[in-house]
Formats: sequence, structure tokens, C-alpha cells
Amino acid sequence: MKGKIYLIPVTLGGSDVSAIIPEKVLEITRGLRYFVVEEIRSARRYLRLIDKQFPIDDSCFRELNEHTREKDITAYLEPALNGNNMGLMSEAGLPCIADPGARLIAIAHRERIKVVPLSGPSSILMALISSGMNGQKFTFNGYLPVKSEERIKKLRELEKKAREGYTQIFMETPYRNQKILNDILKTCSNDINLCIASDLTLPTESIITRKLPDWKSDVPDLNKKMVIFVLQ
Repeated sequence: MKGKIYLIPVTLGGSDVSAIIPEKVLEITRGLRYFVVEEIRSARRYLRLIDKQFPIDDSCFRELNEHTREKDITAYLEPALNGNNMGLMSEAGLPCIADPGARLIAIAHRERIKVVPLSGPSSILMALISSGMNGQKFTFNGYLPVKSEERIKKLRELEKKAREGYTQIFMETPYRNQKILNDILKTCSNDINLCIASDLTLPTESIITRKLPDWKSDVPDLNKKMVIFVLQ
């Protein structure tokens, strides 16, 4: 019988795991010994956070990123094909959203391995449901282009879609948050609503929706924060 592959949620930061992750999910995670992860060091650190006695040295870790070859990803599933349960972990939040884990899961389905999603925090959905914007029709756009000209062009496209009734959600790395906010403020129209959801689930959490003129008069400092942007 083949093993299962569990989609393991990880906290969005902080150390109070039990306040964020259900105990049943922690119990399942503690029982696994085979992991495919986005970054091995952070995965080990998280496992030690949920269990100080977690047998790191007796566990197997395989790193999956955008450079991992298809044949290597297939080989990562060998434990499950041999009857062992496995876990897939992102660096934060749920796996397979804005990370390369979906490639592993696609192959798992092809190999008839059972995929089991576990409950945990999703910064994208938490930002959406807290924004006051349309949760019936929305699009997650991942990361916007790095180059400013391309990013501004993309923002104009997103504003057009937002006016058609589709809430637009996107994110950025902490060190580029301020640049993307500045581009939003100078590119999008004043009647657009912008929600800035930062440091979700952390003590410094902030979720605020305002029209652009209000943001322009009170521009927040988003450097080194984990931010989800929501437009409508």
C-alpha cells in the first residue's frame, strides 16, 4: 500500500504555534519522518519549534525549489511509493501557493498517491476575508514584476480587472514592499480601494482598507514586513 503525502501548514512567523496550528495537525506532523521542503534549515527549525525532541537526525529532507529537475521531484516520492507517509512544507503558510510544491503534488496524483491537505493559516485568504472586498470573484496574482516599468503596466491591468468586479490580490518580498506601494499610489486611480494586510497572525498584525488618497496622506512603512496587497 502506498503512503500519503500531507500538505503541512507552517506558521507565518512567531513562536506561539499552538495558537495558530490545530493540535491534530501538529500530531500528524510530529509523526512524519520524510519531508519535501522549500528550505531545509527553516523546516528543521519549525519541527524543533513544534517538538523540542523531534528526531531531526532520523528524518529525511529533500529540498524543492524552482531549480529542481522533474526527475528529481519524482524520486522524492519514493518513500510514499514504498508505503511511508510524507509531508510537504513551505517556508510559511500553506504549501503549493506561491511556491513550487504544486509540481510535487501533480506528480503525486499521477502516481496515485493520496494527497491530504491539513488546516492552517493562509495569508492570502486571511487578507481577502478581512479586506471588505469581493470574496466571490477574486484573483491571486502572486508576485508582480520586479522591474518598475513592467510592474506599473501590470498594476494598470489589475486595476482594469478590479473595475470589472474581480478583487485583485498580490504579494511582494519584504524588501520591495515600499517600492510596490509607491507604484500603486502613483499609478492607480483615487477611487480604488487598497487593503494592506501585514504581519498576519503576529503581535504586529495590521489590516487596513482605505481609498488611495487616504493612503497618500499617511504612507505606512512596510519595510521588512510580510504584506499582502488587495485591490478593488
